[in-house]
Amino acid sequence: MKLGIMQPYFMPYLGYLALINHVDQFILFDTPQYIRHGWIERNRVLKLNGTPLYIKVPLLKHHQNTPICSIGINNSIDWKQKILAQLVHYKKKAPYYNNVIGLLETVFENEYTSIVDLNYKSLLTLCNYLDIKTPMSIWSEMNLDIEPVTAPDEWALHISKALKATSYFNPPGGRSFFDNEKYTKAGIDLKFLEISVEPYKQFENDFTPYLSIIDVLMFNKKEKAKDMINSFVLID
Repeated sequence: MKLGIMQPYFMPYLGYLALINHVDQFILFDTPQYIRHGWIERNRVLKLNGTPLYIKVPLLKHHQNTPICSIGINNSIDWKQKILAQLVHYKKKAPYYNNVIGLLETVFENEYTSIVDLNYKSLLTLCNYLDIKTPMSIWSEMNLDIEPVTAPDEWALHISKALKATSYFNPPGGRSFFDNEKYTKAGIDLKFLEISVEPYKQFENDFTPYLSIIDVLMFNKKEKAKDMINSFVLID
């Protein structure tokens, strides 16, 4: 069984979806401490002039050491309409604008108090659109007993062992984070999945990679996006 584990990102980049698609089971790891300026409640799209634009879900105030699973959404702000309004300029140039807005409206028709619940629903909606069938679970709801964790890379190791995974996959940015020898001794094949970013036409500017999947789906038909998700290399 191939396992992937990531923190629950909001409308993540293409590689995140590629990871979900490649594994047999995917877990949203929501018990680490929430860190500001990450990708839990925000992501990047483009302005009409080609510069990055952040779309963001407002969060309630919380203590510094609050875990992601306890982070609440500030629903006193009409963030859903703000995000939709921030994307209106795509209508001028993006051929699949209506498809993407339809996906967002499907997500936004529900009410959320938790950022994890929002991101979970968002990912399920994206996966359904892209025909990704991988089962997805939320770690804090799994009630899975694992061995004591003594180092950061042992979360994935012990979860993999508990689920009898034969392979664990992670994005390449975490390579220095893992001790490969631990995984080898446990009989788990540790791999890193690196997406091959193929430029596509955005606005009338140079190509900007690693944006939210929203940008990818705005400019590419579903079949092309699926091909892009399957374009990756595996690194030991």
